[in-house]
Amino acid sequence: MSQEASTSSEGNGKVTRVIRMGTRKSQLARIQTDSVAEKLKELYPDLQLEIVAMSTIGDKILDTALSKIGEKSLFTKELENALERNEVDLVVHSLKDLPTSLPPGFTIGAVLQRENPHDAVVLHPKNAGLTLDGLPEKSVIGTSSLRRAAQLKKRFPQLEFENIRGNLNTRLRKLDEKDDYAAIILAAAGLKRMGWETRISQVLGPEDCMYAVGQGALAIEVRARDRDILEMVSILHHPDTVLRCIAERAFLKQLEGGCSVPVAVYTEMKNSVLYLTGAVYSLDGSDCLKETMQTNIELDNKVPESAEEHVHVGITANNISQTALDAAERLGVVLAKILLSKGAKDILTTARQLNDAR
Repeated sequence: MSQEASTSSEGNGKVTRVIRMGTRKSQLARIQTDSVAEKLKELYPDLQLEIVAMSTIGDKILDTALSKIGEKSLFTKELENALERNEVDLVVHSLKDLPTSLPPGFTIGAVLQRENPHDAVVLHPKNAGLTLDGLPEKSVIGTSSLRRAAQLKKRFPQLEFENIRGNLNTRLRKLDEKDDYAAIILAAAGLKRMGWETRISQVLGPEDCMYAVGQGALAIEVRARDRDILEMVSILHHPDTVLRCIAERAFLKQLEGGCSVPVAVYTEMKNSVLYLTGAVYSLDGSDCLKETMQTNIELDNKVPESAEEHVHVGITANNISQTALDAAERLGVVLAKILLSKGAKDILTTARQLNDAR
């Protein structure tokens, strides 16, 4: 460990040094990181925090669809490089940006309570008061996501869908200042965190558009060897969110999906039962495989003391029942295997090839 990162831990997750938090430079990323910093300061009033902002590949390449760049860690690589070089001690991410397999030596030490994971419709001011159903035929909808486009093409065949890139501020400006788009589709969580809820015209339920794996949840990535940091952030784990996101990430990992293929999920925890709906789509939404499964979750409060570390699709949650974590991961794997047995691989391979050729 480098000198400036030397640490002393006083047990119970108490860390006595300046903790450097890595984040992307975008306004939304800073808001998200500041919210995590506030939570840590509430829990550990003596903690000293320093925020280190940097640009990622995904922030720099703004003229190409994300699915065409061909890089799995578009919004995470530079941050992980800084973590590896000891320039930061933890990184705050949108969980949906984190690949299902992390580089060796890194782990997700906390998954915070999920914001609304659904997608939202933001209309051009001239279309105020309408919904997607009410827009004129051939209206152009902007989205940077193959997953959104595939589902919405199937659901709203009268509309047209075109790529739109940039951070939230940029995309809203492109919508408002030009006449290129009748509406754009954005994550409701990001709009809420930015304080722009009034721009949401319609929240899309699962019958219209299921969401991305991990959407709406924030994750804290740490070096797996930093036991003090791992213990410190683990208190921020939100058990329901952790279990839902483990099931979702296990589903995506088993499918070998990513942002270059249309994969969507919907999860729910009700009365100790975890429900997972997963789907794969062709690019135009005409081919679709969709299934729902459930599993019982026993969240007993007795977390066994074990020297053995368990990591579930990149997430370390030693303060949550291993039985529950195992059940959630198994649910995602089994559901993916069912879809694969019905031909999901062919749909995803074709989608990938067509996307690469565009």
